[in-house]
Amino acid sequence: MSDMLEQIKVRRSIRAFKSDMVPRELIDQVVEAGTYAASGRNRQSTIILAVTNREVRDKLSKWNAQIMGSDKDPFYGAPVVLVVLAEKDGANRVYDGSLVMANLMLAATELGLGSCWIHRAKEEFELPEGKELLASLGIEGDYEGIGHCVLGYVEGDYPEVLPRKANRVYYIE
Repeated sequence: MSDMLEQIKVRRSIRAFKSDMVPRELIDQVVEAGTYAASGRNRQSTIILAVTNREVRDKLSKWNAQIMGSDKDPFYGAPVVLVVLAEKDGANRVYDGSLVMANLMLAATELGLGSCWIHRAKEEFELPEGKELLASLGIEGDYEGIGHCVLGYVEGDYPEVLPRKANRVYYIE
């Protein structure tokens, strides 16, 4: 089996991270993989916010937790948050952003990092605070949050691969 297929099979969502910061060169490799995701008509209409600043990371966590109705860290302590957004007028925005998220998570696995897709990015970037964050970065246009790929080193044991459910594939020959 190829290395890529093996990475697909072993990738797991991680929900406990060490506080150690991920080196910039690893973050860059993960982000680069995201930029190579397929997109409808090759529009490449997604953007990625690579958040390593603790203050900004904690703001995102707070907004996300409030939307969720919780006071717990929805990012499971991960020191890096990669936020995927897509142009709101793009018909394929959710699909394109989902492909970026998949590439990010697979690249993280390949590099020995843990990752997890965290929802509620859509709601975060509908908030005035979310729009202000984008404006402060000079990001113009109307973007919809697709997801957060939290990233870091796994705290504890890497989760086991669970058996796949039966009757999920049907061939029509």
